[in-house]
Amino acid sequence: MDEAVVEHRRLIIAGTGIAGLTAGIYAARSNNEPLLIEGDEPGGQLTLTTDVENYPGFPEGISGPELIQNMKTQATKFGAETRNGVISDVATEPDGHFRVELTDGDVYTADAVIAASGASARTLGVPGEEELMGYGLSTCATCDGAFFRGEDMLVVGGGDAAMEEANFLTKFADTVYIAHRREEFRAEDVWIDRITERVEDGEIELLLNTELTEIHGTPEEGIDHVTLVEHPDGHPKEKLDDPATADEVDEYEFDVGAVFFAIGHTPNTDFLEGLGVELDDDGYLRTEGGRGANQTDTGVDGLFGAGDVVDFHYQQAVTAAGMGCEAAIDADEYLTERERAGELYEPDEVPVAESDD
Repeated sequence: MDEAVVEHRRLIIAGTGIAGLTAGIYAARSNNEPLLIEGDEPGGQLTLTTDVENYPGFPEGISGPELIQNMKTQATKFGAETRNGVISDVATEPDGHFRVELTDGDVYTADAVIAASGASARTLGVPGEEELMGYGLSTCATCDGAFFRGEDMLVVGGGDAAMEEANFLTKFADTVYIAHRREEFRAEDVWIDRITERVEDGEIELLLNTELTEIHGTPEEGIDHVTLVEHPDGHPKEKLDDPATADEVDEYEFDVGAVFFAIGHTPNTDFLEGLGVELDDDGYLRTEGGRGANQTDTGVDGLFGAGDVVDFHYQQAVTAAGMGCEAAIDADEYLTERERAGELYEPDEVPVAESDD
């Protein structure tokens, strides 16, 4: 027996965001004794959201952290357990169960796993980014916009997220600037129309064919200004790096008091690499989908996917909750079938979570 194994569980859930907690509620009520590993962003992206106004059942809205805490309380009420930790690797053993290793060296075994590990906001990797993240630089306008009331603010991006962030920031900013590396936005027409109205009202200004290359300031004083590059044909960074076109790029300093990245998310699937799961071109976990049962199956027996680690399109709290529910039901059916067939893992020495029954 591996001496590092802490415990065997029927079900381990990676993540404690909306998808993971919903899966935990359903799995606990099905007597599957789930253990939820919180990950490096406990509670997921909603912990960075001040107001959630579109989650059903809360006509006056609810804060993201409060919604997450309520769901965590509900899950633990029914018997789910959570622990702090980050999963570094998931592997299958010859008899079909999983070996789940955490970054601190702890190892668990499980009969089934639900990947609800979410997606993380992308950054640019420009100078000043690491030092000023949280000190004027943010990836969440609803979380931090009010801290910079009266400042000029820069939003980087060209999709729906960037439009939504910029629109929200007009509540607080003197002027909101949107920097986008191309001439055309990728956002839906409804968002482009809304932003166009804001431009006409003088609340937003567009910096097209423009990219951010450096952020200037200090943690003590915040952001002082940024460096931008512009080229009429777009993608100015690429042209700046090409000796043949570098002279055509306009580089200049631009005064703003806050910067918000809205350039998409990266799904947290690194810990699944050894399983041979199928990912799309952007790294999102592929599941069965379609109609009928087993929609959250990943193609690896006993591994199911839910939430933003799967969903590259909708990425809403309510859709994540729905997928968490589906994954828990699919996992329960899988576990029930294996139990009836006598195929569940029965470790000789590894502690097994005790049932309340």
